[in-house]
Amino acid sequence: MSEKETEESGLAEGLGQAGAVVNKTIQYLLEKNCDEVSIASALLGGALGLLAHVLDDAAIVRILENATASVKAGELRRIAAMK
Repeated sequence: MSEKETEESGLAEGLGQAGAVVNKTIQYLLEKNCDEVSIASALLGGALGLLAHVLDDAAIVRILENATASVKAGELRRIAAMK
């Protein structure tokens, strides 16, 4: 396995682990009757804060533009409908 493949594998593993923790946290907060918009807003704010530590503003804007394009294209609704 090349160095790049090893790095990508580690990133995928980290993403999977982080996603599982976030999903468990969301479930916990929902069970505690926290408002869904409040949970999502807090997660989004935390994510943006974390990105600000490792990326420049232009990179963060590109991420947000990609997210906006996904919303406009209806991708989030399709994902939500699958659950």
